[in-house]
Amino acid sequence: MRLFECPAPLPGFLYECQLTITMNDLSSIINKFAISGEAKDISPFGSGHIHSTYLVKTDSADDYVLQQINTRVFRDPVAVMQNIGIVTAHIQHKLVLSGASDVRRSVLTPIALNNGGLLYTDPEKHAWRCFLCIPRHITYDRAVSSEQVYEGGKAYGRFLNHLSDLPATKLKETIRGFHDMELRLRQFDDAFRNGLPDRITESRADIEILQSRSEEMLTIQLLGREGKIPVRTVHHDTKINNVLFDEDGNGLCVIDLDTVMPGYVHDDFGDSIRTFTNTGAEDDINTDLVSINMEYFEAYSRGFLEQTISMLNPVEKKYLALSARALTYMQALRFLTDYLNGDIYYHINHDNHNLQRTRAQIKLMMSMEENYNEMQSIISRLV
Repeated sequence: MRLFECPAPLPGFLYECQLTITMNDLSSIINKFAISGEAKDISPFGSGHIHSTYLVKTDSADDYVLQQINTRVFRDPVAVMQNIGIVTAHIQHKLVLSGASDVRRSVLTPIALNNGGLLYTDPEKHAWRCFLCIPRHITYDRAVSSEQVYEGGKAYGRFLNHLSDLPATKLKETIRGFHDMELRLRQFDDAFRNGLPDRITESRADIEILQSRSEEMLTIQLLGREGKIPVRTVHHDTKINNVLFDEDGNGLCVIDLDTVMPGYVHDDFGDSIRTFTNTGAEDDINTDLVSINMEYFEAYSRGFLEQTISMLNPVEKKYLALSARALTYMQALRFLTDYLNGDIYYHINHDNHNLQRTRAQIKLMMSMEENYNEMQSIISRLV
């Protein structure tokens, strides 16, 4: 459990320290933004590895989160902030119309520069942004109860519902092909053909497991291409630590909006199930500990569908259970691709880390396959 957590990073990216910066530099940067009051203290904030993040305490009632955007991961920070500005304004408008009592705790609030705009570029060409710090919130790295998972499902479902009438064409793709199954399969095939021979030999059984499922895993993307599943504005990084909870354990706000862009509802639902319901760790060395927690699956699905059932079409609903398998498959595919290529993308802790991750995800995928009929039955009952 973490209090006052800043937006969390995308999992596993190879990252590097952004820069060494002085307090005078930070004070100068925060003063470019239209904050209330005067900054009194600026300190490193949170446990994120993608962006450099600072908590700015002021002599007013509000505190702020100042971030230097990692442009190695997000190469078009202007597009990122344009998307965030559009999405947060849209949700704020919806909340005001609904009579929400505490709008500023229910959606991220980006802070504009004194001269307008949401992005400051310093003399060294580093990109900076600022958000209002949402007070009195709690974040979690792992789900600890069905009630918490239910609230997480409600939070992500509510987020999608608020954005259901925001055309995805208004947003830019901030990470190209992020959940593109065809692209991930092409990258995997190239790694299988041209990767490190010893690693290809070592992981032959894992390769065959993934190759044997490739056709079925393309189902959702092909339905989207046929127009049977609409392109929507979706989050794309639906981990539990991207939900802020209030003091009573209710889902308060969805954060980390850097990857909000066009996609399918299945991108969000499937990755939520992958991350919320795993009984083990994403890289668990003991795969006997890895399986899908079906109680959590039902809790998340219930919360999610309470918020989205009226916006989803019948085809979207039909393939929600498959999306959990597909997004888990995709993550295994990505880990194994990187392993075969020599660990050039994900940060690793040891030589076999990506293979360890692959096998943990494969085990989770197979657990979902074993429980697939029940997963489908739960969805059918809820819709």
